[in-house]
Amino acid sequence: MLRMKWCHLLIAAGIFTATLLPMKLIADTILPQYGDDVHLGVTSCAGSTCHGATSPWKGSTVLQNEYITWDRYDPHSKAYNVLLNDVSKQMAKNLGIGKAHEAKMCLDCHADNVAEKNRGRVFQISDGVGCEACHGGGERWLGLHVSGVASHQDNLDAGLYPTEDPVKRAELCLSCHFGDDKKIVTHRIMGAGHPRLDFELDTFTATQPAHYEIDKDYYERKIVSNGMQTWAIGQALALEKRFEALLKMGETGGIFPELVLFDCQACHHSLMTQKWQPRPGTGLGPGVVRFDDSNLLMLQIILESIDAARGKALQRKTIELHKATTTNSKEFYRVAQSLRDEAKELVLVFSDYKFGKKDVENLLRKLIKRTKEAEFFDYVGAEQAIMGITSVLAAADKMGLKKSTKQIQSSLDTAYQALENYDAWDYAKFKSAVEKINFN
Repeated sequence: MLRMKWCHLLIAAGIFTATLLPMKLIADTILPQYGDDVHLGVTSCAGSTCHGATSPWKGSTVLQNEYITWDRYDPHSKAYNVLLNDVSKQMAKNLGIGKAHEAKMCLDCHADNVAEKNRGRVFQISDGVGCEACHGGGERWLGLHVSGVASHQDNLDAGLYPTEDPVKRAELCLSCHFGDDKKIVTHRIMGAGHPRLDFELDTFTATQPAHYEIDKDYYERKIVSNGMQTWAIGQALALEKRFEALLKMGETGGIFPELVLFDCQACHHSLMTQKWQPRPGTGLGPGVVRFDDSNLLMLQIILESIDAARGKALQRKTIELHKATTTNSKEFYRVAQSLRDEAKELVLVFSDYKFGKKDVENLLRKLIKRTKEAEFFDYVGAEQAIMGITSVLAAADKMGLKKSTKQIQSSLDTAYQALENYDAWDYAKFKSAVEKINFN
Protein backbone atom coordinates (compact mmCIF):
# COMPACT_ATOMS: atom_id res chain seq x y z
CA MET A 1 0.00 0.00 0.00
CA LEU A 2 3.00 2.33 0.41
CA ARG A 3 3.28 2.70 -3.34
CA MET A 4 -0.34 3.86 -3.45
CA LYS A 5 0.28 6.93 -1.28
CA TRP A 6 0.30 9.45 -4.08
CA CYS A 7 -1.57 7.49 -6.71
CA HIS A 8 -4.69 9.63 -6.42
CA LEU A 9 -2.70 12.70 -7.42
CA LEU A 10 -1.57 10.94 -10.58
CA ILE A 11 -5.02 9.72 -11.48
CA ALA A 12 -6.60 13.10 -10.77
CA ALA A 13 -4.11 14.55 -13.24
CA GLY A 14 -5.81 12.39 -15.88
CA ILE A 15 -2.91 10.16 -16.84
CA PHE A 16 -5.22 7.43 -18.12
CA THR A 17 -8.75 8.73 -18.11
CA ALA A 18 -10.24 9.65 -21.43
CA THR A 19 -13.51 10.09 -23.26
CA LEU A 20 -15.35 6.82 -23.61
CA LEU A 21 -15.40 5.31 -27.09
CA PRO A 22 -17.41 2.25 -28.17
CA MET A 23 -15.65 -0.81 -26.82
CA LYS A 24 -14.57 -3.47 -29.31
CA LEU A 25 -13.59 -6.66 -27.57
CA ILE A 26 -10.63 -8.32 -29.21
CA ALA A 27 -10.94 -12.03 -29.88
CA ASP A 28 -9.41 -14.53 -27.49
CA THR A 29 -5.74 -13.71 -27.16
CA ILE A 30 -3.04 -15.91 -25.68
CA LEU A 31 -1.00 -14.25 -22.94
CA PRO A 32 2.54 -13.40 -24.13
CA GLN A 33 4.20 -15.90 -21.79
CA TYR A 34 2.25 -18.82 -23.24
CA GLY A 35 2.32 -17.99 -26.96
CA ASP A 36 4.49 -19.68 -29.58
CA ASP A 37 6.18 -16.54 -30.93
CA VAL A 38 9.90 -16.03 -30.31
CA HIS A 39 10.73 -13.23 -27.86
CA LEU A 40 13.56 -11.29 -29.47
CA GLY A 41 14.72 -9.46 -26.34
CA VAL A 42 14.55 -5.93 -24.97
CA THR A 43 17.50 -4.70 -27.04
CA SER A 44 15.55 -5.33 -30.24
CA CYS A 45 13.35 -2.37 -29.22
CA ALA A 46 16.06 -0.12 -27.77
CA GLY A 47 17.61 1.50 -30.85
CA SER A 48 17.88 5.29 -30.72
CA THR A 49 15.62 5.63 -33.77
CA CYS A 50 13.10 3.11 -32.40
CA HIS A 51 12.14 3.29 -28.71
CA GLY A 52 15.53 4.14 -27.20
CA ALA A 53 15.59 7.92 -27.72
CA THR A 54 16.66 9.90 -24.67
CA SER A 55 13.65 12.22 -24.97
CA PRO A 56 10.32 12.22 -26.85
CA TRP A 57 10.42 13.01 -30.57
CA LYS A 58 8.27 15.81 -31.90
CA GLY A 59 5.99 14.86 -34.77
CA SER A 60 6.21 11.13 -34.08
CA THR A 61 3.12 9.00 -33.55
CA VAL A 62 4.85 7.51 -30.48
CA LEU A 63 7.19 9.03 -27.91
CA GLN A 64 10.17 6.89 -29.01
CA ASN A 65 11.78 7.05 -25.55
CA GLU A 66 9.73 4.12 -24.24
CA TYR A 67 12.76 1.95 -23.50
CA ILE A 68 14.40 4.70 -21.43
CA THR A 69 11.20 5.21 -19.43
CA TRP A 70 10.96 1.48 -18.75
CA ASP A 71 14.63 1.08 -17.87
CA ARG A 72 14.91 4.11 -15.57
CA TYR A 73 11.51 4.43 -13.95
CA ASP A 74 9.48 1.24 -14.31
CA PRO A 75 9.76 -1.29 -11.44
CA HIS A 76 9.11 -4.08 -13.98
CA SER A 77 12.64 -3.57 -15.32
CA LYS A 78 14.03 -4.40 -11.85
CA ALA A 79 11.79 -7.40 -11.19
CA TYR A 80 14.51 -9.97 -11.89
CA ASN A 81 17.00 -8.18 -9.63
CA VAL A 82 14.60 -8.59 -6.71
CA LEU A 83 15.28 -12.32 -6.90
CA LEU A 84 18.94 -11.68 -6.05
CA ASN A 85 18.33 -9.94 -2.72
CA ASP A 86 18.61 -11.55 0.71
CA VAL A 87 14.85 -11.72 1.27
CA SER A 88 14.36 -13.69 -1.95
CA LYS A 89 17.25 -15.98 -1.10
CA GLN A 90 15.69 -16.76 2.27
CA MET A 91 12.28 -17.34 0.69
CA ALA A 92 13.78 -19.77 -1.81
CA LYS A 93 15.52 -21.58 1.03
CA ASN A 94 12.26 -21.76 3.00
CA LEU A 95 10.49 -23.22 -0.03
CA GLY A 96 13.31 -25.59 -0.94
CA ILE A 97 13.36 -24.50 -4.59
CA GLY A 98 17.06 -23.79 -5.07
CA LYS A 99 18.08 -20.32 -6.23
CA ALA A 100 15.24 -17.82 -6.59
CA HIS A 101 16.64 -16.36 -9.83
CA GLU A 102 16.65 -19.83 -11.39
CA ALA A 103 13.33 -21.14 -10.04
CA LYS A 104 10.36 -21.24 -12.41
CA MET A 105 8.08 -20.41 -9.49
CA CYS A 106 9.79 -17.02 -9.19
CA LEU A 107 10.78 -16.34 -12.81
CA ASP A 108 7.23 -16.77 -14.07
CA CYS A 109 6.37 -13.32 -12.73
CA HIS A 110 9.74 -11.67 -12.12
CA ALA A 111 10.91 -12.09 -15.72
CA ASP A 112 9.73 -12.80 -19.26
CA ASN A 113 9.95 -16.52 -18.57
CA VAL A 114 9.06 -17.96 -21.96
CA ALA A 115 10.11 -21.44 -23.03
CA GLU A 116 13.77 -21.84 -24.03
CA LYS A 117 12.78 -22.52 -27.65
CA ASN A 118 11.05 -19.13 -27.77
CA ARG A 119 14.08 -17.07 -26.70
CA GLY A 120 15.84 -15.11 -29.43
CA ARG A 121 19.57 -14.60 -29.89
CA VAL A 122 19.82 -11.45 -27.72
CA PHE A 123 17.06 -12.41 -25.26
CA GLN A 124 18.16 -12.16 -21.60
CA ILE A 125 16.07 -13.47 -18.73
CA SER A 126 17.84 -10.93 -16.49
CA ASP A 127 16.05 -8.08 -18.29
CA GLY A 128 13.11 -8.76 -16.00
CA VAL A 129 9.59 -8.00 -17.13
CA GLY A 130 10.56 -6.52 -20.48
CA CYS A 131 8.74 -5.25 -23.56
CA GLU A 132 7.59 -8.61 -24.90
CA ALA A 133 6.37 -9.84 -21.51
CA CYS A 134 3.46 -7.45 -22.01
CA HIS A 135 3.41 -6.71 -25.75
CA GLY A 136 3.97 -10.27 -26.95
CA GLY A 137 6.84 -12.01 -28.70
CA GLY A 138 7.99 -9.86 -31.62
CA GLU A 139 8.87 -12.64 -34.04
CA ARG A 140 5.93 -11.95 -36.38
CA TRP A 141 4.95 -8.36 -35.63
CA LEU A 142 8.29 -6.56 -35.20
CA GLY A 143 9.08 -6.48 -38.92
CA LEU A 144 5.66 -5.07 -39.71
CA HIS A 145 5.96 -2.63 -36.84
CA VAL A 146 9.22 -1.09 -38.05
CA SER A 147 8.16 -1.05 -41.71
CA GLY A 148 6.09 2.06 -41.15
CA VAL A 149 3.29 0.83 -43.40
CA ALA A 150 1.44 -1.61 -41.13
CA SER A 151 -1.65 -0.51 -39.23
CA HIS A 152 -2.10 -1.17 -35.53
CA GLN A 153 -4.60 -3.87 -36.45
CA ASP A 154 -1.99 -5.49 -38.71
CA ASN A 155 0.36 -5.66 -35.73
CA LEU A 156 -2.36 -7.16 -33.55
CA ASP A 157 -3.11 -9.76 -36.20
CA ALA A 158 0.60 -10.65 -36.18
CA GLY A 159 0.71 -11.26 -32.43
CA LEU A 160 1.08 -7.86 -30.75
CA TYR A 161 -0.79 -8.10 -27.45
CA PRO A 162 -3.70 -5.59 -27.17
CA THR A 163 -2.76 -3.85 -23.91
CA GLU A 164 -5.04 -0.91 -24.74
CA ASP A 165 -8.09 -3.17 -24.36
CA PRO A 166 -8.97 -3.02 -20.62
CA VAL A 167 -10.20 -6.63 -20.58
CA LYS A 168 -7.01 -7.97 -22.13
CA ARG A 169 -4.89 -5.67 -19.98
CA ALA A 170 -6.65 -6.93 -16.87
CA GLU A 171 -6.05 -10.56 -17.89
CA LEU A 172 -2.37 -9.80 -18.46
CA CYS A 173 -1.77 -7.83 -15.26
CA LEU A 174 -3.75 -10.22 -13.08
CA SER A 175 -1.79 -13.20 -14.40
CA CYS A 176 1.06 -12.02 -12.16
CA HIS A 177 -0.54 -9.57 -9.72
CA PHE A 178 -2.91 -12.36 -8.68
CA GLY A 179 -2.30 -15.48 -10.75
CA ASP A 180 -3.80 -17.66 -13.46
CA ASP A 181 -4.38 -21.35 -14.08
CA LYS A 182 -0.63 -21.97 -14.45
CA LYS A 183 0.85 -19.81 -11.68
CA ILE A 184 -0.30 -18.15 -8.48
CA VAL A 185 1.23 -16.84 -5.26
CA THR A 186 -0.10 -19.42 -2.83
CA HIS A 187 -0.44 -19.26 0.94
CA ARG A 188 2.69 -21.41 1.12
CA ILE A 189 4.66 -18.82 -0.86
CA MET A 190 3.26 -16.05 1.35
CA GLY A 191 4.25 -18.04 4.41
CA ALA A 192 7.79 -18.27 3.08
CA GLY A 193 8.00 -14.47 3.09
CA HIS A 194 6.43 -13.13 -0.10
CA PRO A 195 4.79 -9.70 0.29
CA ARG A 196 1.04 -9.43 0.07
CA LEU A 197 -0.32 -8.76 -3.43
CA ASP A 198 -2.81 -5.98 -4.04
CA PHE A 199 -4.22 -4.86 -7.38
CA GLU A 200 -6.75 -2.52 -8.95
CA LEU A 201 -6.60 -2.09 -12.72
CA ASP A 202 -7.30 1.62 -13.14
CA THR A 203 -5.05 2.68 -10.26
CA PHE A 204 -2.18 0.46 -11.35
CA THR A 205 -2.54 1.68 -14.95
CA ALA A 206 -2.41 5.29 -13.78
CA THR A 207 0.62 4.84 -11.53
CA GLN A 208 2.59 2.95 -14.16
CA PRO A 209 5.31 5.23 -15.63
CA ALA A 210 3.56 6.13 -18.90
CA HIS A 211 5.48 5.25 -22.07
CA TYR A 212 2.65 6.39 -24.32
CA GLU A 213 0.61 9.54 -24.85
CA ILE A 214 -3.12 9.49 -25.46
CA ASP A 215 -3.33 12.04 -28.26
CA LYS A 216 -5.26 12.41 -31.51
CA ASP A 217 -3.52 9.63 -33.42
CA TYR A 218 -3.80 7.30 -30.39
CA TYR A 219 -7.57 7.75 -30.52
CA GLU A 220 -7.54 6.97 -34.22
CA ARG A 221 -5.60 3.72 -33.82
CA LYS A 222 -6.59 2.23 -30.49
CA ILE A 223 -9.33 1.54 -27.99
CA VAL A 224 -9.59 4.21 -25.30
CA SER A 225 -11.69 3.55 -22.20
CA ASN A 226 -12.47 5.95 -19.40
CA GLY A 227 -11.20 5.29 -15.90
CA MET A 228 -14.59 4.29 -14.53
CA GLN A 229 -15.10 1.59 -17.13
CA THR A 230 -11.55 0.33 -16.64
CA TRP A 231 -12.15 0.18 -12.88
CA ALA A 232 -15.42 -1.74 -13.25
CA ILE A 233 -13.94 -4.25 -15.72
CA GLY A 234 -10.94 -4.76 -13.45
CA GLN A 235 -13.16 -5.52 -10.46
CA ALA A 236 -15.23 -8.07 -12.36
CA LEU A 237 -12.27 -9.85 -13.91
CA ALA A 238 -10.33 -9.93 -10.63
CA LEU A 239 -13.31 -11.60 -8.97
CA GLU A 240 -13.68 -14.07 -11.83
CA LYS A 241 -10.02 -15.07 -11.46
CA ARG A 242 -10.33 -15.42 -7.68
CA PHE A 243 -13.29 -17.77 -8.01
CA GLU A 244 -11.62 -19.72 -10.81
CA ALA A 245 -8.65 -20.29 -8.52
CA LEU A 246 -10.95 -21.26 -5.65
CA LEU A 247 -12.82 -23.79 -7.76
CA LYS A 248 -9.60 -25.27 -9.14
CA MET A 249 -7.56 -25.31 -5.92
CA GLY A 250 -10.21 -25.26 -3.23
CA GLU A 251 -10.30 -28.93 -2.34
CA THR A 252 -6.67 -29.84 -2.97
CA GLY A 253 -3.59 -29.79 -0.78
CA GLY A 254 -5.00 -31.13 2.46
CA ILE A 255 -7.90 -30.34 4.76
CA PHE A 256 -7.80 -26.59 4.06
CA PRO A 257 -8.78 -24.73 0.90
CA GLU A 258 -6.15 -22.44 -0.66
CA LEU A 259 -6.02 -19.82 2.09
CA VAL A 260 -4.46 -17.08 -0.04
CA LEU A 261 -7.96 -16.61 -1.51
CA PHE A 262 -9.36 -15.67 1.89
CA ASP A 263 -9.06 -12.49 3.96
CA CYS A 264 -5.64 -12.65 5.64
CA GLN A 265 -6.67 -10.51 8.61
CA ALA A 266 -9.49 -12.87 9.51
CA CYS A 267 -6.68 -14.91 11.09
CA HIS A 268 -3.58 -12.71 11.08
CA HIS A 269 -4.30 -10.13 13.76
CA SER A 270 -3.16 -9.33 17.25
CA LEU A 271 -4.66 -11.46 19.99
CA MET A 272 -3.87 -8.73 22.52
CA THR A 273 -6.44 -6.22 21.25
CA GLN A 274 -10.17 -6.71 20.76
CA LYS A 275 -10.87 -5.18 17.34
CA TRP A 276 -13.45 -7.51 15.81
CA GLN A 277 -16.79 -6.05 14.84
CA PRO A 278 -19.65 -7.53 12.80
CA ARG A 279 -20.01 -7.03 9.07
CA PRO A 280 -23.68 -7.20 8.04
CA GLY A 281 -22.77 -8.26 4.50
CA THR A 282 -21.21 -11.53 5.65
CA GLY A 283 -23.66 -12.82 8.25
CA LEU A 284 -20.66 -14.24 10.11
CA GLY A 285 -19.57 -14.06 13.72
CA PRO A 286 -16.00 -13.79 15.03
CA GLY A 287 -13.32 -16.39 14.43
CA VAL A 288 -14.42 -17.40 10.93
CA VAL A 289 -12.03 -17.55 7.97
CA ARG A 290 -13.69 -15.18 5.50
CA PHE A 291 -13.43 -15.32 1.72
CA ASP A 292 -11.78 -12.13 0.40
CA ASP A 293 -14.88 -10.34 -0.85
CA SER A 294 -13.34 -6.92 -1.57
CA ASN A 295 -14.11 -7.14 -5.31
CA LEU A 296 -17.62 -8.36 -4.52
CA LEU A 297 -18.21 -5.26 -2.40
CA MET A 298 -17.16 -3.01 -5.28
CA LEU A 299 -19.33 -4.87 -7.78
CA GLN A 300 -22.34 -4.61 -5.48
CA ILE A 301 -21.98 -0.83 -5.44
CA ILE A 302 -21.41 -0.59 -9.20
CA LEU A 303 -24.51 -2.68 -9.89
CA GLU A 304 -26.60 -0.77 -7.34
CA SER A 305 -25.84 2.33 -9.41
CA ILE A 306 -26.76 0.95 -12.84
CA ASP A 307 -29.04 -2.03 -12.09
CA ALA A 308 -30.41 -1.88 -8.53
CA ALA A 309 -32.16 -5.26 -8.62
CA ARG A 310 -29.04 -7.04 -9.80
CA GLY A 311 -27.00 -5.25 -7.16
CA LYS A 312 -29.31 -6.44 -4.38
CA ALA A 313 -29.23 -9.98 -5.77
CA LEU A 314 -25.44 -9.92 -5.66
CA GLN A 315 -25.55 -8.81 -2.02
CA ARG A 316 -27.79 -11.75 -1.15
CA LYS A 317 -25.57 -14.20 -2.98
CA THR A 318 -22.50 -12.80 -1.18
CA ILE A 319 -24.13 -13.53 2.17
CA GLU A 320 -24.97 -17.05 0.92
CA LEU A 321 -21.31 -17.60 0.12
CA HIS A 322 -20.08 -16.43 3.51
CA LYS A 323 -22.66 -18.42 5.47
CA ALA A 324 -21.83 -21.57 3.52
CA THR A 325 -18.22 -21.42 4.77
CA THR A 326 -19.46 -22.51 8.20
CA THR A 327 -22.15 -25.00 7.18
CA ASN A 328 -21.67 -26.87 3.90
CA SER A 329 -18.62 -27.08 1.65
CA LYS A 330 -20.63 -28.34 -1.34
CA GLU A 331 -22.97 -25.38 -1.02
CA PHE A 332 -19.97 -23.05 -0.71
CA TYR A 333 -18.50 -24.26 -3.99
CA ARG A 334 -21.91 -24.19 -5.68
CA VAL A 335 -22.39 -20.53 -4.77
CA ALA A 336 -18.78 -19.81 -5.72
CA GLN A 337 -19.36 -21.26 -9.19
CA SER A 338 -22.51 -19.19 -9.59
CA LEU A 339 -20.64 -16.03 -8.58
CA ARG A 340 -17.77 -16.90 -10.92
CA ASP A 341 -20.26 -17.09 -13.79
CA GLU A 342 -21.81 -13.79 -12.70
CA ALA A 343 -18.41 -12.07 -12.64
CA LYS A 344 -17.59 -13.44 -16.09
CA GLU A 345 -20.84 -12.03 -17.44
CA LEU A 346 -20.21 -8.66 -15.78
CA VAL A 347 -16.91 -8.30 -17.64
CA LEU A 348 -18.94 -8.32 -20.86
CA VAL A 349 -21.66 -6.07 -19.40
CA PHE A 350 -19.16 -3.40 -18.34
CA SER A 351 -17.28 -3.65 -21.63
CA ASP A 352 -20.45 -2.65 -23.50
CA TYR A 353 -21.96 -0.29 -20.92
CA LYS A 354 -21.69 3.44 -21.60
CA PHE A 355 -21.02 4.99 -18.20
CA GLY A 356 -22.57 8.47 -18.38
CA LYS A 357 -22.58 11.46 -16.07
CA LYS A 358 -25.58 10.25 -14.05
CA ASP A 359 -23.90 6.88 -13.54
CA VAL A 360 -20.75 8.57 -12.27
CA GLU A 361 -22.68 10.86 -9.91
CA ASN A 362 -24.80 8.03 -8.57
CA LEU A 363 -21.88 5.64 -8.17
CA LEU A 364 -19.64 8.17 -6.45
CA ARG A 365 -22.28 9.07 -3.89
CA LYS A 366 -23.04 5.41 -3.17
CA LEU A 367 -19.35 4.54 -2.98
CA ILE A 368 -18.58 7.31 -0.50
CA LYS A 369 -21.69 6.52 1.58
CA ARG A 370 -21.03 2.77 1.69
CA THR A 371 -17.33 3.17 2.50
CA LYS A 372 -18.30 4.84 5.78
CA GLU A 373 -20.26 1.76 6.85
CA ALA A 374 -19.13 -1.25 8.89
CA GLU A 375 -18.81 -3.32 5.70
CA PHE A 376 -15.44 -1.65 5.15
CA PHE A 377 -13.93 -2.38 8.54
CA ASP A 378 -11.75 -4.99 6.78
CA TYR A 379 -8.50 -3.71 5.29
CA VAL A 380 -8.98 -5.28 1.85
CA GLY A 381 -12.41 -3.70 1.45
CA ALA A 382 -11.20 -0.28 2.58
CA GLU A 383 -8.22 -0.50 0.22
CA GLN A 384 -10.39 -1.29 -2.81
CA ALA A 385 -12.91 1.37 -1.80
CA ILE A 386 -10.43 4.24 -1.65
CA MET A 387 -8.89 3.24 -4.98
CA GLY A 388 -12.42 3.07 -6.39
CA ILE A 389 -13.34 6.51 -5.05
CA THR A 390 -10.16 7.87 -6.58
CA SER A 391 -10.91 6.38 -9.99
CA VAL A 392 -14.52 7.56 -10.07
CA LEU A 393 -13.56 11.05 -8.84
CA ALA A 394 -11.08 11.25 -11.72
CA ALA A 395 -13.81 10.21 -14.17
CA ALA A 396 -16.13 12.85 -12.69
CA ASP A 397 -13.39 15.44 -13.07
CA LYS A 398 -12.94 14.51 -16.74
CA MET A 399 -16.69 14.77 -17.35
CA GLY A 400 -16.81 18.21 -15.78
CA LEU A 401 -18.90 17.04 -12.83
CA LYS A 402 -16.51 17.75 -10.01
CA LYS A 403 -13.14 19.41 -9.89
CA SER A 404 -10.65 17.94 -7.50
CA THR A 405 -10.24 20.43 -4.66
CA LYS A 406 -7.46 20.74 -2.13
CA GLN A 407 -9.86 19.45 0.52
CA ILE A 408 -10.65 16.32 -1.50
CA GLN A 409 -6.97 15.73 -2.24
CA SER A 410 -6.14 16.13 1.43
CA SER A 411 -8.86 13.67 2.45
CA LEU A 412 -7.72 11.11 -0.11
CA ASP A 413 -4.14 11.52 1.04
CA THR A 414 -5.14 10.96 4.66
CA ALA A 415 -7.12 7.84 3.72
CA TYR A 416 -4.13 6.38 1.88
CA GLN A 417 -1.88 7.20 4.84
CA ALA A 418 -4.26 5.30 7.14
CA LEU A 419 -3.74 2.23 4.93
CA GLU A 420 0.05 2.42 4.72
CA ASN A 421 0.74 -0.08 7.50
CA TYR A 422 -1.13 -3.27 6.68
CA ASP A 423 -0.50 -4.82 10.08
CA ALA A 424 -1.58 -1.75 12.03
CA TRP A 425 -3.84 0.23 9.74
CA ASP A 426 -5.93 3.00 11.24
CA TYR A 427 -9.62 2.40 10.54
CA ALA A 428 -10.78 5.44 12.52
CA LYS A 429 -8.44 7.71 10.55
CA PHE A 430 -9.56 6.13 7.28
CA LYS A 431 -13.26 6.53 8.04
CA SER A 432 -12.79 10.13 9.19
CA ALA A 433 -10.97 10.98 5.95
CA VAL A 434 -13.69 9.43 3.77
CA GLU A 435 -16.40 11.30 5.69
CA LYS A 436 -14.75 14.57 4.62
CA ILE A 437 -14.94 13.75 0.91
CA ASN A 438 -17.86 15.87 -0.24
CA PHE A 439 -19.38 15.39 -3.70
CA ASN A 440 -22.17 17.87 -4.44
